Amino acid sequence: MRHIPNVLSALRILMVGVFIYFFVQAQYLACLITYITAFLTDLLDGYLARRNNWISDIGKVLDPLADKLMLLTALMCFLTKGWLPLYMIVIVFAKELTMIIGGAILFRKNVVVYSDWFGKLASGFFNASVALTLAKRFFPQIGILDIIVLGIAIVLALIALVHYALIQLPHIRKTSAE
Repeated sequence: MRHIPNVLSALRILMVGVFIYFFVQAQYLACLITYITAFLTDLLDGYLARRNNWISDIGKVLDPLADKLMLLTALMCFLTKGWLPLYMIVIVFAKELTMIIGGAILFRKNVVVYSDWFGKLASGFFNASVALTLAKRFFPQIGILDIIVLGIAIVLALIALVHYALIQLPHIRKTSAE
């Protein structure tokens, strides 16, 4: 039972392929449903892990990896259609690449980075921007709200990046000194 959160994270990684399939087929409602399902599974696995103390180091890596893969996949798909500005996608990719590299370095030093409220808030805005971008295919009156929400998500993500760096810097120095 304690592996359920990790199984849900693995399922979210598989949903990335499902999202791509539907996107290539121009089935944007199916993309939206897939993305929302992935988001809800993310909430469920986090809830179960915390509630039942099923938190594992692999889960601390697998969960954000699944989130990042789904987000970056959606943004790349949107970029291929010209739905979002290139500069915003580049900023998100640079930030995520920095987080992935930093997380990998810390993980190799046996330091696992925990998600905090800055990151969770940024993730919430990223998820909302993806959902709005897809929903705009059916509700054009959304206008530029998806881009505004993505902009807010980027600002919050950059704040989270700086915050994570400041928190983890002592861990890096400590493990380097040993």
